[in-house]
Amino acid sequence: MTLHQQVQAWIEDDPDPVTRAELTALLEAGAIAELADRFSGPLHFGTAGLRGAVRGGSNGMNRAVVRRTAAGLAAHLGAGTTVVVGRDARHGSVEFQADVGAVLAGAGVRALLLPRDLPTPVLAFAVLHLGADAGVMVTASHNPPADNGMKVYLADGAQLPSPVDGQVERLIAAVPSVLDLPLGEAEVLGEDVWQAYLSAITALPRSDARDVRVAYTPMHGVGLETLLAAFQRAGFPVPAVVAEQAAPDPDFPTVAFPNPEEPGALDLLLRLSTAPGTAADVAIASDPDADRIAVAVGDRPLRGDETGVLLADHLLSQGVRGRVATTVVSSSMLAKVAASYGVPFSETLTGFKHLARAGDDLVYAYEEALGVAVAPATVRDKDGMSAALLVAELAALEKARGRTLLDRLADLEERHGRHETRQLSYRVSDLARIAAAVEDVRAHPPAAYGPFRVTAVEQPDDDVLVHRLDGGRVVVRPSGTEPKLKAYLELVDPPAGAMDALATAVQERLGLAR
Repeated sequence: MTLHQQVQAWIEDDPDPVTRAELTALLEAGAIAELADRFSGPLHFGTAGLRGAVRGGSNGMNRAVVRRTAAGLAAHLGAGTTVVVGRDARHGSVEFQADVGAVLAGAGVRALLLPRDLPTPVLAFAVLHLGADAGVMVTASHNPPADNGMKVYLADGAQLPSPVDGQVERLIAAVPSVLDLPLGEAEVLGEDVWQAYLSAITALPRSDARDVRVAYTPMHGVGLETLLAAFQRAGFPVPAVVAEQAAPDPDFPTVAFPNPEEPGALDLLLRLSTAPGTAADVAIASDPDADRIAVAVGDRPLRGDETGVLLADHLLSQGVRGRVATTVVSSSMLAKVAASYGVPFSETLTGFKHLARAGDDLVYAYEEALGVAVAPATVRDKDGMSAALLVAELAALEKARGRTLLDRLADLEERHGRHETRQLSYRVSDLARIAAAVEDVRAHPPAAYGPFRVTAVEQPDDDVLVHRLDGGRVVVRPSGTEPKLKAYLELVDPPAGAMDALATAVQERLGLAR
């Protein structure tokens, strides 16, 4: 079909009058470039599900795409199965959750809807707790305000892996007509699942340490109610909360990007944390769907790797035993921590769909992008709420000794070396530039990055390139959730200025301005 025919056919099969009118206006205005972008292809399952701008067309998040996706998932699962469906507070989330439920129910699937905006880890917990065959969470996590998305979980409680994602995508593409899909009645759950989740995570702290002052922000997302309830049930003092970011707001008005990793995103939290009236021992931020956690002490944010090894050491020091895991782009310190406790260690590709399946004996996993799973048997995905409880417990334990999390981190560095890490992130509008940069580095691997000699080149995945250095490494990969090229740098016990020199050399080699 021509582009005009493709757009017209989509309009005629679109169940949403808003996006029908939107696309009709673009067609009548002759907005060819805009329409070509909107129909440049379907959304694909990336590192963490489908994500795209809320807009009409096959390359956006809209009710037609959501219904097609639900129909493809139903075809994969079959009638008689059970799927739990949750949502966050982004634009379109209420309608998208209802559409998923209606299509699943119409296909003979028992669709159970979480009753309101709730964190993603509650949905991941619900899949296991209810013995469901799958779960769907309507969220775009930490993406820009214009986006929404869908995370899909299988019966093991972990996110959709390959090659299953490709199988589901083929079934989505085979849906003949959205308007012809039968719709049914989904069941709306009560508060039992949320209460069971709270009971499960508040049992995780093993000590009685509770004397800690915490500052917290949900970053305009859905974490506040759950975190406050968890802290109260676990016996921690009520945290001080960033008022400007307390209520869910899909426009995220106080941050450029609702991602705790982005520069400036934690400014209001750090201001509250260090205010004389607060003087927090630790500051905690959730991302909008509350599955990730950022931590700061005073005005010093911890890197994801630092939080990751601190919590691993905390759990292992309290007697937890089993496999710990992290990803190829995370710090290598976790392997050393695991060895010091005599527990097995695994390194996986990026994303919790890989980490969650690192082994049946998995007791802890983290990724440097602020994702932590402190109890995979309960939530087989990253969970910012349960991690926040253990951060508070660890801070309380250190406070009782007259110390902070930074002192605990210094102990780890003294034992295992100072693992300095840095992420370089290049946001672009032209995805072809990312593909070209990755292909160039793949075809012409550097012999060195400035003064740092490349000792080995590895390619654990089509989109992941690992360059081992003397005392460090560089990993290059495109983001699986946003239009970014990322480089992950690590140096162990580097001299002053070494990381800056490595970052400059990597930036020059990739040929992309920051």
